[in-house]
Amino acid sequence: MKVLVIRHAIAEDRDVFAETGRDDAMRPLTADGARKMRRAARGLRQIVPVIDELVASPLTRANETAEIVRREYEIDRVETADVLRPGTSLDEGVSWLAQRTGDVVAIVGHEPHLSRLTTYLISGVDCSGVQLKKGGASLISFADRPARGAGCLNWSVPPGILRDLAG
Repeated sequence: MKVLVIRHAIAEDRDVFAETGRDDAMRPLTADGARKMRRAARGLRQIVPVIDELVASPLTRANETAEIVRREYEIDRVETADVLRPGTSLDEGVSWLAQRTGDVVAIVGHEPHLSRLTTYLISGVDCSGVQLKKGGASLISFADRPARGAGCLNWSVPPGILRDLAG
């Protein structure tokens, strides 16, 4: 199994959005963030041609990013999972991933949660050992089911390189 970890694209400024009085969970992508993510998704498809399952955090910016990926890959739907919310227990995330059935499962979420989860999956250590920029991605492979420390980091690519791969 492979887990494709994707950080949400550039969202509206947190402080400016807070002035609207709306919950931060509703903070959307910027127009520029969506534009850059569309190109990054095209590049991502060059190195990961198929995604079997696409799951996003329920927060708006992650869902909007996943929707861009869904359209590029022509996937029927985006699932949402609370386990991808910031601050969720890493062990809960690993257990959830171990229950997925696709060969390539893409997850879209937030920092520092995704860096912590990635590091936990490849080393078993709870720290942010991998940097994921907004719109960037990492691929982790497993001989069997995802488990703490059982993964192999195949690559971690910043969004600029993904956009370059789009041509």
